Order: sequence, then C-alpha cells, then structure tokens
Amino acid sequence: MGSIDYQERIPNNVDLQSDKRLQRALEAWQPDFIQWWMDMGPDGFQQDEVYLRTAVSVDKDGWAQFGHVKMPDYRWGIFLTPFEGERKVNFGDHMGDEAWQAVPGEHRNTLRRIIVTQGDTEPASVEQQRQLGHTCPSLYDLRNLFQVNVEEGRHLWAMVYLLHRYFGRDGREEAEALLERRSGDVDSPRILGAFNEPCDDWLSFFCFTTFTDRDGKYQLRALSESGFDPLARTCNFMLTEEAHHMFVGQTGIARILQKAAERMKEGDPRDFGAIPVDMVQRAINFWYTVSLDLFGGEDSSNAANFFGAGLKGRDRETELTEHTGLGQIYTLEKYDAEGNKQVAELPLRRAMNEVLRDAYVADCEKVIKSWNRTLEKAGCDIELTLPDRKFHRAQGVYAGLPFDPQGRFVGHATYEAKKDEWLINAEDKAYLASIMNKPHYAPGQYADWISPPPRGINGQDIDYEYVRFATPRI
Repeated sequence: MGSIDYQERIPNNVDLQSDKRLQRALEAWQPDFIQWWMDMGPDGFQQDEVYLRTAVSVDKDGWAQFGHVKMPDYRWGIFLTPFEGERKVNFGDHMGDEAWQAVPGEHRNTLRRIIVTQGDTEPASVEQQRQLGHTCPSLYDLRNLFQVNVEEGRHLWAMVYLLHRYFGRDGREEAEALLERRSGDVDSPRILGAFNEPCDDWLSFFCFTTFTDRDGKYQLRALSESGFDPLARTCNFMLTEEAHHMFVGQTGIARILQKAAERMKEGDPRDFGAIPVDMVQRAINFWYTVSLDLFGGEDSSNAANFFGAGLKGRDRETELTEHTGLGQIYTLEKYDAEGNKQVAELPLRRAMNEVLRDAYVADCEKVIKSWNRTLEKAGCDIELTLPDRKFHRAQGVYAGLPFDPQGRFVGHATYEAKKDEWLINAEDKAYLASIMNKPHYAPGQYADWISPPPRGINGQDIDYEYVRFATPRI
C-alpha cells in the first residue's frame, strides 16, 4: 500500500483498477472536478508552472517530490496510509472489536454525514482564497498559497473516494453536491460557517491557515482514530499534508510581526506600509473564534453518539489510559442572557467536542507564544493573546452572548460599541487593501509589509523562481 500507481488516470494506492465500476464512477466525476477547479480555483494562474510537491509514496521515510507543474495537471489522487496488521476499534462501545472494513449498516447515515462535512471544507477554502494570487507579497508566498490549494483539492478527492466506494448512489450524489455548493453563496453556502467567511487579504489567509486549518488538524486526528478503517487511514495521510498549511500560516504571521516590530522602531508601522500589531490581534480574534465554532456545541448528543459508536475519537485516543468515556464528567461554565454563571456537569461523552476543543486551544496557545517570542526578539514589548473562548461565538452555549476578549460579560450595548476595537473592521480592511494593492511577482521581491522567510522551500533559495509565468507579469 506504500507505493502509488501514477500510470493510472487517477493516481492511487488503493488498487483502483481491480474495481472497474468504482474506477469508472470516479473517472466520470473527475471532469466535473477539473471544471470546478478551473471555475473556482486560483483565478488567472492555471497556465503558470508552480514549484509544487506531489505525493509519490505514503511511507514514513518520504513521500513527496518537487517540480514545476501547471495546477490543472497536478496529480490529484487517492492515498491511504499502509494497512499494518489487524486493527481494532480503540474506544467506545465497540472497543476491542475488529475495525470495520465496510460501513456498518447502523452507522451508515452518521458516517456519510461525517465524511460529507469534512469533504465540504476542502473545496470551500480554495474558493475563499481564489483571488489572493493577484496581491501576493512574493513568489515564495504565491507558491505556498497554491500548494495549500492543490492539497485541499486532493483532500476533497480523499473524501469523494470514500463516498463513491462505500455509499453507493447516495455517495455519488453527495460527491456531486460537494462541487455545487459555493463558499459564501446566499442560496447554497458551504456547510460550516468559517468556510463562508471572506478570505480576501493575506493577513486573513495566514490567520486562516494558522487557526482554521489547525481545526482541520484536530478533526482529522479524531477521525484518524475511527473504527471505520478506510476513514482512519485516509485521515492519517491527510494529516501529513495539513502540517504544511499550518506552517504557512504560522510563519506568515511571524514575518508580518517581524516587519511591524522593525518599523515600530522608526514610528507608526502604518507610515511605512506595514501591518501594526493591534491589527494582527484583531485578525487573530476573528479567525480564532470562528474556528472555535467549527468544533460544534459543548453539550452534544451527536458527539456522544460518534464516540460511543467508535466513529470519532479524541485527540491521540490511543495514548489515553481510559477509552470508554463512561462514568466521568466534564465541568462546563454556562451563562444566561444576563450573564449569570452556572456550572454544569456533563457526561464526558456529551462533552467530546469540548474535549477536542481543549486540545486545540492548548495548541493555539503555543502558537501565540511563538509569535510573542518573535516580537520580543525584535525588541517589541507588545504581546499577543488568545481571546477567551466565550468571545465572539456563533455556535454552542456562548453563541450570541456579549463577552469581551478577556471573557467578561459586558452586555450587548458595550459589545456593539467596542467590537471594532476587538475584531478586524472596515477601516482595517481598507488599509490592508491599500498596502496589498499590487502583487510582487519578481523572484526575490517582497512586499513592504512582510519580512522574507529565513529559508526557501526544499532547499531552494528564497529568491528562487517558485512560479514560472506563461506570460510576463509586471
């Protein structure tokens, strides 16, 4: 299972040629995918050659090769991590049973829903980011954007394979619908809220890849524990690619902060076309909180059912000492409309969304610390913070409640008066548009609002020609 067959029309390591019916179905879906990519993928760059990595193996010793390729020719495919011996269900009511190689009938609809929801996020992010190439700060960043985009496209393929292979006609219809919904569309939006938000500037893109893709990391980790073995192994491989997306975001914000700190020694960063730290904080506040919503409600019967059925585990479930989630409680703070606090004790299974969110929050705290080290090393005494998880929530027990970023109940009037101080606002957007009004397409050229990276991709110099344009660009 480690090698990938690139002689096939659809590269894969699942022996697709042995199932001709499935192969024909996926080959029939492929032109629709390419048409979606041409319509909704990176706008205006489909004939350019991009220095991309492509999976050539799923073995732990190395699986990627680099080379210039036109994005429509990228070798999207279906890759699962190798099957290693007998695998068991590691949690829930079926703990110790053989992992399922086929969909259990009683969990068919639930599994399909899980796969569709995950699959819907992948094309959504490509749609959100399709115009960013026109304002890229460098060829290095343009290449990173496109690498993220093509890998999100491959993650869509991963979910579509599961739908076609295991869910029959229903799965084929769901696969078609994944190409029909559109991010931000009024009539047919993407399923989850964060994937309908505009991501039309590079500060948003770096926050998105830091926080929203990090949610993806934890969702994939939970699904990689699944008792449905094909889903688990699919998500395991996706995690390998997801790491690069978070790298792009975390290092992108660090480079913005580096430039801001340098300019602060001379005056207001805005006077030099840089992005001030307080604006970065407002962008963090927005993208982190909309990403918190992606985990779902704090008290969730669905989460309890997913865990009990062995379909979706916790972060690093196999490293835990107890795997049933029974006889345990999770203590949760709740508030009424007047801000009065109540303490609720939930059965642990019903709190599994919050357990996963806890792991995510702890990870995000580490990211903030790394950014603060960047500021400190640059001689800046400002510190970034993560807003309290009750702030700016649209899902769960805190939805619509007026908390400030420190987690204090402030009332709706104060919240409305202060929200532009806390969240990225129209003035910020106008400023970002003014400093990102032209792309930087020359090798080694970087926008004034971001520092160059310390090193290039795959051992290349930072001024390498990461994108070769079909026609000259100014």
